[in-house]
Amino acid sequence: MRPLKIVLTCALGLVLAGCYARSVPTGINIPAPDFTIHDSDRTVTLSQLRGKIVVLNFWATWCPPCIKEMPSLVGLQKKFPANDVTVVAVSLDDDAGDYHQFLKNQNIDLLTVREAGQKTNSGVIAPVSSRYGTVKVPETYIIDRNGVIRRKFIGAVDWSQQEIVEYLSRL
Repeated sequence: MRPLKIVLTCALGLVLAGCYARSVPTGINIPAPDFTIHDSDRTVTLSQLRGKIVVLNFWATWCPPCIKEMPSLVGLQKKFPANDVTVVAVSLDDDAGDYHQFLKNQNIDLLTVREAGQKTNSGVIAPVSSRYGTVKVPETYIIDRNGVIRRKFIGAVDWSQQEIVEYLSRL
């Protein structure tokens, strides 16, 4: 009976360690990759936001958790002056019509831009989201005033939570 207990304990430890290791994001406390995204409405360049806290959110209109999260991102932006905290919502929608219709229907009052992909010198598409390591949406990065990634949130977040507001206030 004892060997089975040891095996089960070790297996549980490996499973828990594996889950924890995968939930701790890489790329924290490193400079955020700079980017410029152009769409039909605007151009957003991360380095132009230096001096502000940036809440960089990757989302899409076809993503139910993203849709659910969007009102709390709008609410978060309203809690902070735009010169202090700026929410940048980068849509991964391929269809510009879906993107624009969503913004209009939901009255999204945020700095938004649609990432259709960018070509590198070698001709390979290298979207901004992939440079951040985003593999699914929504994902959000908290970038401090010096351009350093401080937190990464995987999945939808309720941005009205007091601990998040306090965290951003302390950065």
